[in-house]
Amino acid sequence: MPEHAHTPTHAHDHDHSHRHGGAAPSEPPAGDQAFWDSRYRESDRIWSGNPNEALVREAAGLAPGRALDLGCGEGADAVWLARRGWQVTGTDISEVALERAAAHAAEAGVADRIALRRHDLTESFPTGEFDLVSACFLHNYGDFPRARVLRTAAAAVAPGGILLVVGHGGWATWQEDEVRPEIDFPTPGEVLDQLELPEDAWEVLRAEEYVREQNSPDGRAGTRADNTVKVRRLP
Repeated sequence: MPEHAHTPTHAHDHDHSHRHGGAAPSEPPAGDQAFWDSRYRESDRIWSGNPNEALVREAAGLAPGRALDLGCGEGADAVWLARRGWQVTGTDISEVALERAAAHAAEAGVADRIALRRHDLTESFPTGEFDLVSACFLHNYGDFPRARVLRTAAAAVAPGGILLVVGHGGWATWQEDEVRPEIDFPTPGEVLDQLELPEDAWEVLRAEEYVREQNSPDGRAGTRADNTVKVRRLP
């Protein structure tokens, strides 16, 4: 995973494990700040520090504006966007993650272009409209109302703006012993259905699944199916 987590506020996928890869918690919380703060404190850095490949691929050609990064984790996606001229709001449930994101932004010289806010997306959501709302790997092991959160995200997209939803399509090939049937990985079509977007107000730019290489935390080679849904709100 390039950067985030499976939580109401964690998102980026950077080949790590507390949301995209390693063993799932035995009693995973849906919105437990203490749990995720503790998870981040397990090491000096959870994610790679690189932006999600899907975000880079889908947002590289967009004109900069106001961006919202849901589940910003340690800030790699927010920093990448800010370096490209975006004014970014990053949210996460973990104060520890936000502190690291702030340090990353300062180190990159873009702290003035990034506002970091703590939100448990099951309870609160950033105000305002955004030209890009990015929800990369916004999954949760627990009882997380992902579809509802994504509909709220869509409502925050400004006219002419983009909603980008990137998610896993299933377990990695090396996770045979970790599969939990109660964890749902929606298809692109299911994501579109869950968004409940009026056809006369939105344009579907991409809805596809693909397979990418993903190594296990101990270095075993493998693959994983991911998917991308990119929709544009009509002006």
